[in-house]
Amino acid sequence: MPRWLRKQLMRAFQGKDRWQIRYLNECWFTFYNKDRTSMGG
Repeated sequence: MPRWLRKQLMRAFQGKDRWQIRYLNECWFTFYNKDRTSMGG
């Protein structure tokens, strides 16, 4: 997980910002899955 995304998630958790957490999670899973499929895995 990129450092900037981790920092954003920590901030969202501390502020208990559910919308932000959900949004960041979705971004991460989309990014992660796209990365895996493009690498043939």
